Amino acid sequence: MPETVDDTRAPALTPRSQAKAERRRQLLRAAARLIAERGFTGVRLEDLGAAVGISGPAVYRHFSNKDALLAEILVDISRRLLAGGTSVTENTSDPRVALEALVDFHLDFALGEPDLIRVQDRELHSLTDEGRREVRTTQRRYVEIWVDVLRRLTPDLPDSDARIMAHATFGLINSTPHSADPRSPEATRDVLRRMALTALGAAQP
Repeated sequence: MPETVDDTRAPALTPRSQAKAERRRQLLRAAARLIAERGFTGVRLEDLGAAVGISGPAVYRHFSNKDALLAEILVDISRRLLAGGTSVTENTSDPRVALEALVDFHLDFALGEPDLIRVQDRELHSLTDEGRREVRTTQRRYVEIWVDVLRRLTPDLPDSDARIMAHATFGLINSTPHSADPRSPEATRDVLRRMALTALGAAQP
């Protein structure tokens, strides 16, 4: 009997497609850095093109306008947080372990991508209504992951209190672009981790 061929595999990217995808990633990284430094209104497409070695008009081959670029940055942040939080909770049934892993995951994200954290904090209002709705919806789903873990850890904790605790933890951790000591990132991480887990009532005795 002849062997069945799997036609569901995605076709391999051509060198041209790979180069275009890499250029798009470069533009997104450069945009996050420039917007974090100057604010959304202070960045022109010409500035963005210059940052990656292309002309301003060439940016339109990747993004239709600045609004579309900002939307991709902010929607991607929310999707990545949701995906990471979901992965954490799918891999453990112990709520204490899950909460510690959620704190570690959010710390890794905030400390590893401070430009994205700055853009998220400052520029949500610059999104279109549609983009803002998608970000808010995805963010709420991420918050509910934390709420579920917190309530499993403390069953009599009201949902509303758990949401306040989750948002307060995000505020603490997302302060890292302003509070982190660049000379000692590990010390900063350790301090914030202990503070977050103590505040959440999950610190090890």
